[in-house]
Amino acid sequence: MHLLEEIGRQSKGRLIFIGLSLVLFLGIADFLTGPDLSFLIFYLIPVFLVTWFVGGRAGALMSLISATVWFSEDVLSRSSYSHPLIPYWNAAVKLGFFLILTDFLSRLKAGLEREKALARSDELTGAANRRAFLESAAIELYRSRRYRHPLTFAYLDVDNFKQVNDRLGHSAGDALLRAMTQTVHDHLRAIDLFARLGGDEFGLLLPETGYGPAEIVLRKIQESLLIAMEKNGWPVTFSIGAVTWTAAPAAIDEMIQVADGLMYSVKNGGKNQIRHEQLEEPPR
Repeated sequence: MHLLEEIGRQSKGRLIFIGLSLVLFLGIADFLTGPDLSFLIFYLIPVFLVTWFVGGRAGALMSLISATVWFSEDVLSRSSYSHPLIPYWNAAVKLGFFLILTDFLSRLKAGLEREKALARSDELTGAANRRAFLESAAIELYRSRRYRHPLTFAYLDVDNFKQVNDRLGHSAGDALLRAMTQTVHDHLRAIDLFARLGGDEFGLLLPETGYGPAEIVLRKIQESLLIAMEKNGWPVTFSIGAVTWTAAPAAIDEMIQVADGLMYSVKNGGKNQIRHEQLEEPPR
């Protein structure tokens, strides 16, 4: 498992070079050992390597190169055939086998990646789910503490969401949450994470983001959300509690608890506001 992870960290160019080197080595070894020993199964190694870690097209090209090298070795190591078309037929069969393997591996990896994405996404909204959030937050908190980089976490709650479900139906409530997720995503960077933590409550993690930049983002998000809700006729607002640390807390629960407390202070104070604080050190 660790070997596959290490291979996966290599650049695509380097993996293709390794694959080509393996094919060349196998061709030479196949030729030197003569026609009595078959090396066919070993040609699967570079085909698998390139297909799985680089992609299907590169794997198909590696299949063609492998079949060509095998064909060249076969022709050079044999003095004659019962029919002149036999080496071409054999090469075509092996190429077909390699291509079938390439297609299978490509589809298998795509399926596994889809399942992995689904396991980390909220089925309704497409936002990250709680599991994905906890995994990513643990990494970002560690990075923030180690390098003393700022980190901001915001807790968002939909005000009067129950009224939408009661008056307009659950389908309207579902549509609202999906629209909310899309609106927030429009303002995020690739490194940011927006996750549904439960019901109508969401968490927003902004790594490498100090108080000032985070305040701007949060204001833009709230403004865009209110516009989107008004456009769709949904009578909701948003209470947001956010905290920026110069040195993040050791525990994820602690981070959530602080932002959650700020969010509830907004709800108890009239809703539809942002309460954003900065902490120089993790609270004790």
